[in-house]
Formats: sequence, structure tokens, C-alpha cells
Amino acid sequence: MDETTISRFWQAHPCGDQQVGGLHDRYGRDHEAFFRAYDAHRYRTEPHIPKCLDEIDFAGKSVLEIGLGQGAESEQIVRRGACWSGLDLTAESVARVRTRLRLRGLPFEDIKQGSALAIPYPASSFDIVFSHGVLHHVPEIHRAQAEIARVLRPGGELVVMVYAKRSLNYVLAIGLLRRMGLAALYALNVEPPGIFGMHVRNARELGLANYLKMDNFIHRNTDGPENPYSKVYDRAAVRADFPLFRIERSHKHLMHAPPLPVSRLPFGGALGWHLWVHMRLRERAEAAPHHPVRRQSAPPGAGAAGDMPRVAVPVHPDSRVLRASQ
Repeated sequence: MDETTISRFWQAHPCGDQQVGGLHDRYGRDHEAFFRAYDAHRYRTEPHIPKCLDEIDFAGKSVLEIGLGQGAESEQIVRRGACWSGLDLTAESVARVRTRLRLRGLPFEDIKQGSALAIPYPASSFDIVFSHGVLHHVPEIHRAQAEIARVLRPGGELVVMVYAKRSLNYVLAIGLLRRMGLAALYALNVEPPGIFGMHVRNARELGLANYLKMDNFIHRNTDGPENPYSKVYDRAAVRADFPLFRIERSHKHLMHAPPLPVSRLPFGGALGWHLWVHMRLRERAEAAPHHPVRRQSAPPGAGAAGDMPRVAVPVHPDSRVLRASQ
């Protein structure tokens, strides 16, 4: 999956745009009216977001936000006293967020179009990197986390929201109900309008069995049937994909599992779809690869321990190198 395909999708489908009818379709490019409607909808359906932001010490900190959407969190972070800079893959999001901040008269440091795989800022530029609902759409996540580590100052903080693997949405709605429903539509040769019909067409193109594999199906069931890439996470997956960081804490929110009407159920902390993870940049020595130490035994004929000291030899991943060094 190449970044150009991902950029093209999000340029054509700005994140959250259609939740309130679309900036162009419903609001006729009236940005202020659109932003008011969008923020009202967002924080009504996800009221945990402002509370989670309140738990982060943004005041006076240099902050980079990766992935901007409609700029709702960008505005919230600026209002909490951050020296904010923003980065997004698409020109559309950059233009919208710049317009938002200008309309609200809010100060900010910088906003750029660019890639998380090559962040266009010098090393050690930021105290905090924040990314809400974006990094799970980055296939080359190891490269992205290395870039984030580069632009953070020593001891810097990374706060992300990623989709939760251990969630009602992933396990039940996506993993079972939607796959069963699609299989039934496919078997009946029915192609309804809207997103259900798009899923049927996807299944015909890829083959039903192939499309229903979770490694394929997940991409098309988080942000629409045309979304090119998504990944779900638990803490173990976060540790694997962000090896330069140490997890400090995590928490889940948002009961979301369409088509099930679960939004009011009080189980977001256990089964929520949004996994927030607070990480700290590791010290360089802590992040370095670790090779276990094997004790070299005394050679034949050696006497007491005092005759021949025992030597600690690092175990190299390639045993041939180890043998050659002995």
C-alpha cells in the first residue's frame, strides 16, 4: 500500500466531513457554520475527547499534531496554551484547519502539508506529538515512529488514539455481524444502494473468501468501503510498532459497533473502539538493541577459578560471528 493511494483517498474524503453533511454539499463552503456544526456533533458523540485533552499538559509546550482532519482537536490544543504546529498529508485538511484557526483568531506556530514518514521539521523540535485517529492508517508505522522520535526532544511525549482490537466493534460488529451480512447479500446476489452495495462490489472484485479475511476486511470497515488501509491495536501491538517509546498509560473510550445501537452502554473503558496511548521517548541507551550475555566457560585443562578468569561474551544474533570471535 503506497502513501499516494492513501493521500488520494483522504483528499477526496476529508475525515468527518460527511458526519454533518459536508462542507461543500450542505454548507456551501460556509466554513464557520460547518465548523460549529461539526464540533457540536463531534463532542456530543465523543464527549471524552475534551476530558482526555485536559489530562495532557499542553500549556507552554511545543506541540506537533499529525493528521488534522477538520481541526477540532487542533483548536482545543491551541486553546489549552500550546505552541501548536500541524502536519497533514492532504492539502484539503491543511486548508480547512488554517481557515478554522484564522476565523477563530487563534495563534499557531506553523501548519504544513507533508508526510509522517518524512516530517519536515528539524530534530528535537517538539515537547509533545499528538495524533488522534491517524497513525492506524500508516502502513509504514515503524518508519513514522522513528520520525516522531527524531523530532521530539529528549523525554518527549507521544499521545495517540488508535482503533482498539479488543473492542466490541472489532470483535463482534466487524468480525462477525458485518461479515455474515455481506456473505448473505453476496449469496442472494443482492447489491443494495450505498455502502452495503459497495461492499458487495468489493467482494466480487476480490472474491468473497479473500475479501472476508480480516486482514483485508478491516481496511474497508473503519472509514468506509473505499478506505485503503487501517490497523487495529492493543497494547502489545503498540509496543511492537513503537519500539522507540515506552508506554506510560492507556485508556479506551467510545462504545461504537454499528449496526448495533450501543453508544449509550457504559462499557467504553473495557470495550471501547478508541484506544488512547500515552508514550514517552526512550533514552538512547534504553532503546538500543539488547543482546543477552552468555558466560564463556574455562577451556579444558584450566585449574581453579583463580587460574583463568571467566569472560562475559555478548551473544550475537549470528552464531557464526560468535564462534569466529571466540
